[in-house]
Amino acid sequence: MTHLTVYEWGPTGVHNDTGAAPKNAFTRSQANALLRAARSHTLANQSGTNILVDRYSELRAQQVVGVIAAPGCSLEILPKIDSGVAEGDEAIRTRLMSMLDVALGLKLGDGQALAMARQKETLLDILIRLFTDRLLAEARRGLPRGYMSQEDDLAALRGRLNVIRQFTHHAVRPDRLACRFDTLNPDTPLLRIMKACVLLLRSHARALETQRRLDELRFILADVSDVAIGALPWTQVRIDRTNRRWESLYELAKLFLKREWQRTNHDARAAQGITLLFAMNDLFEAYIAALARKALLGTDLTVHSQSGLRYCLMEECEGGRPRFQTTPDILIKRNGQVQLVIDTKWKLVGQNPEDKKRGVSQSDVYQMMAYARLYECREVMLLYPHHAGLGADGLKAAYAIMKGDERLRIASVNLTTGKQVVQQQLAELIAPDVAGLEVDA
Repeated sequence: MTHLTVYEWGPTGVHNDTGAAPKNAFTRSQANALLRAARSHTLANQSGTNILVDRYSELRAQQVVGVIAAPGCSLEILPKIDSGVAEGDEAIRTRLMSMLDVALGLKLGDGQALAMARQKETLLDILIRLFTDRLLAEARRGLPRGYMSQEDDLAALRGRLNVIRQFTHHAVRPDRLACRFDTLNPDTPLLRIMKACVLLLRSHARALETQRRLDELRFILADVSDVAIGALPWTQVRIDRTNRRWESLYELAKLFLKREWQRTNHDARAAQGITLLFAMNDLFEAYIAALARKALLGTDLTVHSQSGLRYCLMEECEGGRPRFQTTPDILIKRNGQVQLVIDTKWKLVGQNPEDKKRGVSQSDVYQMMAYARLYECREVMLLYPHHAGLGADGLKAAYAIMKGDERLRIASVNLTTGKQVVQQQLAELIAPDVAGLEVDA
């Protein structure tokens, strides 16, 4: 099993000769398998070049993070916003696990995940072990069962009589009764998904203890039907009070299984692999939105992500339609009125101290000016991840928008400080009192 780790935009070697590849490179067949798996993911464009770029002698990751696993190989892609600071893979992996936990609501808990990250486990190893341990604990407590309709020919009546079958097949057999009845059965849509996930993860688990636990789960789920991943009954799953404790497990199973089958052009060969990939722009936005909600609990401010949906233009004709719909990353509202629009950007800014614009893109400024106008909001903000080049205090600046009373604020949050500190930073940024920000004319 060849496993390599790279960072966003980073390369990994490909050995194109027929001989065995060195330890720091994939063989050509392994590279092709990873490329097929990348193309099968819902994030991928038609050729998958927004995830992995094949440059013959190397594969280069793009702005995604996560794991691509194929038979005999896996590639882990980690985020790294600050190339000027030396950090170990364990610290970066721990931070990524925390971001995924918060953004996706996986309820992983810090203790076990962080401990495994420090033991140099890969992201895939960590998620497989967390899923396995939690599923095994719940299975030992008892499997959720559901009433399922069955039909059988019995000597005594059970449930209801199937009249048509009784008077056709058993017209001369009064000793046999065609019965229809409901039985409590563990072979439910939820457990079929769990079993499919167990079978998939068994082929990718590297730790012997994890493999042993997955084998135990296969034995516990022996009475549950085997269903191909492409035919899993996602729409039939119902989470209610009887199986609420399985909800986070269901979300984890979707993370492992469902993303490949939201496309009609998936590659059947890629189904043997796992692609847990996240666009860093989207992950950063979801992480900030989730922590902002926690930061504003108990206040009259509410957080709305990927909402708004107002249009920029209206056609000047009879029956004209609106055009160019907007979707701001985060809206902060009070009593239904937008107080602040936040647009998150996963990019480096402020690297050049002589740049008075602090590296902010002109197109981003135009976008925020449009948001201020469309959402009738006096405060708009561009929010970036902090890096060492911004100094200890981070990025805090404000600009008055010309010909109006709106203001654009530019700020950064330090992700290395932990989610509690990030939450506090967001509370201070979103609070109405903005005294102390540097204002540029």
